[in-house]
Amino acid sequence: MWINTSFLLWLIRPAHRINWSDAGTVWAPGQPNWTYPYIETSESHLWAPDCTYKNGEFHLYYSASTINKQNSAIFLAKSATGLPGSWTHQGLIVSSNDNGTYDYNAIDPNLVIDGDNWWLAFGSYWSGIKLIQLDSSTGKPSSSTLHSLATRTDNKVVEAPMIVKQDNHYYLFTSWDQCCQGSNSTYHIRVGRSTSLTGPYTDQDGVELTSNGGTKILATHGYIFGPGGQHIFKDSDGWVMDYHYYVPERWLGINRLNFSSGWPVVY
Repeated sequence: MWINTSFLLWLIRPAHRINWSDAGTVWAPGQPNWTYPYIETSESHLWAPDCTYKNGEFHLYYSASTINKQNSAIFLAKSATGLPGSWTHQGLIVSSNDNGTYDYNAIDPNLVIDGDNWWLAFGSYWSGIKLIQLDSSTGKPSSSTLHSLATRTDNKVVEAPMIVKQDNHYYLFTSWDQCCQGSNSTYHIRVGRSTSLTGPYTDQDGVELTSNGGTKILATHGYIFGPGGQHIFKDSDGWVMDYHYYVPERWLGINRLNFSSGWPVVY
């Protein structure tokens, strides 16, 4: 199952990663009223859904925000089947505001399950990518401690964190620069790695991701403009990365990843 950014979060069923069918929406019209304080009616979108099936349930983390605003929140929903009408609202996970209270932006969630420990990576713009520990029974924060994983001191974009573990390393994938500008998009995907989930993460040149580091693995090429918003998962045939890009319309891209060198290579 794939879930797309939209006001009600569209559910899409895949068949062999090629053929897709509309499966409805997570929320019925007017249902997600708990998100209204974080969105404008002119841009009523719920963003960046991250869905994981674990312990007999789908765990869906998603964002409510408005472009270029820090008034944002991440919420959790659960479902035993993933079908429309089956999702239950589990509450607020983390939030930020425009009042200067927080140095981060609470969007772009990624659930990371490391053995018995659950974590949530998130962040966009401002101070970059954060990590907070969760209670595995509730899916909500078990600590107030935030770990800083990646930032760009030139105030440019780093967002859409995705963390996976391969062998002895954790790999943090992020999207950089400008999304959503059609063929003018400069969005691209970078990566760093660490032997600890909480960091520090470094790129292939040894530069820490909290100091502008990040090895570029996929960028504009040919008719593919602005790839980013990546999701990484391990399927029966190996590691797979999906992402969106423009041609100039928005499309879904799917590539495999090869970690044999110790660093992911897109092919």
